Amino acid sequence: MKKRIMAIMVVVAVALGLLAGSAQAWMVDEFIPLKKDGTPARLSGGGRSFTNDLGMEFVWIAPGTFMMGSPENEKGRDSDEKQHKVTLTKGFYMQTTEVTIGQYRTFLKATHKEDGVDWDDDDDCPLNNDGNYSLSGNKFGKDNAQPMVEVSWHGAKAFAEWLSKKTGKTFRLPTEAEWEYACRAGSTTAFCFGERDSGLDNYAWYRNNAEGRTHPVAQKQPNAWGLYDMHGNVWEWCSDWYGDYPSGNVTDPEGPSSDSYRVYRGGSWDGAAQYCRSAYRGRIVPGARDYDLGFRLVCPSGR
Repeated sequence: MKKRIMAIMVVVAVALGLLAGSAQAWMVDEFIPLKKDGTPARLSGGGRSFTNDLGMEFVWIAPGTFMMGSPENEKGRDSDEKQHKVTLTKGFYMQTTEVTIGQYRTFLKATHKEDGVDWDDDDDCPLNNDGNYSLSGNKFGKDNAQPMVEVSWHGAKAFAEWLSKKTGKTFRLPTEAEWEYACRAGSTTAFCFGERDSGLDNYAWYRNNAEGRTHPVAQKQPNAWGLYDMHGNVWEWCSDWYGDYPSGNVTDPEGPSSDSYRVYRGGSWDGAAQYCRSAYRGRIVPGARDYDLGFRLVCPSGR
């Protein structure tokens, strides 16, 4: 009798194991996107994501603690990258790519809020100011899937506010801490993939491989949390004013209350490898509009 009971228990255990294995396989197939080389990207939030009607995909970034800034021996380090511990107590959804020309055109057609775009700067604007905001056809405006550039911090903020009103959800620029946390995706090295820039070609469009132009988003490998172009392609606006980092540990930092410059991050098609590092900090006046400066959004509330 005991042997029979034990045999039944073994059968049940095997069946449960098979079911668990099937469920695990379903989870991988359903939720985890693949990198360009076919390997799964490890997402921080179990693969939770949503896509809105503009085709903007967002993935969940779980809360956590990380070391922001860079160690003193990191190659290419700047003096404003003082390393310190940051805790983010609230998760958020981050856009997997930079906002594209096509997505920004939808905003312009709906609002005609044109003052955030530089229409006359040396023919570098990706759009024509013709009411339909057609592609300019220059090297920055050949494809709706290229990142939107020549847009100021104010223009990026206006887009986020419009999208928030349109959808009933909150969209905004990421804080500088949120941006670096998401860029690192659990890494502690100079780049999300390692310490040396020899692997940067796989993840970024930058000076060595971009051929002097922006490229459609999501053509390179994503980081471990499923985010594309966090290194290179175009710089990305953050919400923060620029300022010195604090000396101690901080929780949910949002930068100084005021300054003359806003932060931008990530490197660009026109920059060297050292500017694509996860810790590198750029700063510029919020009204600036440039041919290698764009943005991506976060959504704290989710779908």
